[in-house]
Amino acid sequence: MVSISSSNKIKFMDINLRKFTKFVDKTFIEGGKKAKEPVLLVSVAAIFKNPWHGQGFVEDLRPTILDLAPKLGDLLVPELIKEIGSPEKILAYGKAGVVGLNGEIEHASAFIHTLRFGNKFRDAVGGTSYLSFTNTRGPAGSKISIPMMHKTDSGLRPYYLTHEFTIHDAPFDDEIVIAIGGASSGRANARTGDRYQEMKEMGIEPK
Repeated sequence: MVSISSSNKIKFMDINLRKFTKFVDKTFIEGGKKAKEPVLLVSVAAIFKNPWHGQGFVEDLRPTILDLAPKLGDLLVPELIKEIGSPEKILAYGKAGVVGLNGEIEHASAFIHTLRFGNKFRDAVGGTSYLSFTNTRGPAGSKISIPMMHKTDSGLRPYYLTHEFTIHDAPFDDEIVIAIGGASSGRANARTGDRYQEMKEMGIEPK
């Protein structure tokens, strides 16, 4: 059962939230070999009514972005941290937005491509890297993918992860799903090489 902290309950009404979900994957063995440490991937998602649904083409999305994006950050970020254990345990992160079939991709993008949302996440976990993302449109049950990278060093390849999940009854055609994800470590048994070592071998100077 998903429980929400009392401080976040007021945001339910503000956001017109229908549903809140969490997805947890913990991998112990990869490729037949035990991982040095279990790889914990956690994503949390808010499903809410598209605030622009039924209005036709809306030129100025900014007022609604300014109102709702920070509230979505305040709702999602504490729940992700609580599930993983602490801000320090989140080493990789990412985000995703999915709009239902009657909405524009811009409607999902509006809430994840703003510092008023992203900085809530970065600041809470001590991140400096940009948040990798997907923004898509689809029916209920669409696959939601959250690509991740290391929160302070985007060149660390072992932390290139993707958490995928589906919500069988979301998004409805008039809804949006906004999700964030975090990982406690890099991939299990990562061995694809190091970007910085390759740059050195190829004579490429870091920018």
